[in-house]
Amino acid sequence: MNIITKIKEGLIVKLIAKVFLICAYTLNLSAQTQLIDIFKDGVVSGQIDSTYIQQNFQNATDTNNYATALGGKLKYETASFEGFNTAVAFYTSQDINFATGDRSKGKQNSELSSDKGSYTQAAEAYINYGYEGFNLRAGRQVIDTPLADSDSIRIIQNTFEAYIATYTNDALTFQAGKLVSWQGYDAGLENGFTPVGKQGAWLGSASFSNNLFDASAWFYNVTDFSNLFYTDAGTHIHVNNDVLLHVRAQYINEQELKQSTINAQLYGVKSTVEFEGFAISTAYNKALVGKDKTSFSGFGGGALYTNMDTMILKEIATDRDAEAFVGGISYTYDNINLIYAYGDFHGSANSLGEKADIIEHNIGFEYNINNDLKLSAIYAKDIDKIDPNNTQTNWDRVQINIAYNFGGKSK
Repeated sequence: MNIITKIKEGLIVKLIAKVFLICAYTLNLSAQTQLIDIFKDGVVSGQIDSTYIQQNFQNATDTNNYATALGGKLKYETASFEGFNTAVAFYTSQDINFATGDRSKGKQNSELSSDKGSYTQAAEAYINYGYEGFNLRAGRQVIDTPLADSDSIRIIQNTFEAYIATYTNDALTFQAGKLVSWQGYDAGLENGFTPVGKQGAWLGSASFSNNLFDASAWFYNVTDFSNLFYTDAGTHIHVNNDVLLHVRAQYINEQELKQSTINAQLYGVKSTVEFEGFAISTAYNKALVGKDKTSFSGFGGGALYTNMDTMILKEIATDRDAEAFVGGISYTYDNINLIYAYGDFHGSANSLGEKADIIEHNIGFEYNINNDLKLSAIYAKDIDKIDPNNTQTNWDRVQINIAYNFGGKSK
């Protein structure tokens, strides 16, 4: 190799090195710019929520209680960078003292803001990665599955510290992950984030959905507590242009682990017909529970078709079989929805020969003032037909809520 060739090769190497450095510097500037952009293009969203709740007992021994709270959530979510984004949200609820019962006299209702009348939590804080149909989210997040859900019936909804992977391909969705801890109304606002099971709960699912039919199967292993299998399916039939029929069925198998006493099988069916603004539904659930055993409704509100504003079948499905029938009607006109539901919950004789028969009425309405502002109210009344002196099953309650949503999703 002559001297001229060596000089040329040296110049080429220097040129390639220089181009590489320029590209690296440019890419570095681009990465810095994108990093700035994901925060600049992030989105603030949330909800301002005010709720009044009152509970009256049908006897002279228990103290009626009430509370009014102001709260909601504030969330910041970054824009996506190479499929990654992150978010944090603070939830809070604070009793309005002049409109809340005296805590020292047992007149405060603690369902909105805890016994202390105040609750604040960094309820969401997660990192998310998405690529085509795959999504992975790690951290504190909102989850809605049949036996672990947000159950947003009060100001503070449930959230979970979890690791959830989801893959969607057309009509199919697969999900797997682990729940570590949870917080919210159902977890007890006095507790903050509390463990799910002894060492968390593993879950996996497969779901199918199209315009005519949907079905899903879920498995949960709540460590040292229970193995839970849930499945449901439904079909949607257009009887004609004005009438739509929905028919659904569900099954839950709960197996005891480590003498937790959770051991039950539950069945359910539901039908709903919609026409000219009306929706009429009927639902039935049956729980088969062994002696000295009980059923488990999950981490949240539960998935049974007969769940009402307050009463669920789990409340009487201990040491006996139980069943529930619920019928309801709703009417929607413009931005107003009116609701009435009637539920009858029966429990067969337990080991002590005691039966259960509880009725609940729900009357409610929702008014969507606009896309962001909603006013709602519900009145619930429970009547124990066997024991009218039972303080846990003879009462009525009213809840009034106004909520304003703001912001949106990140770019």
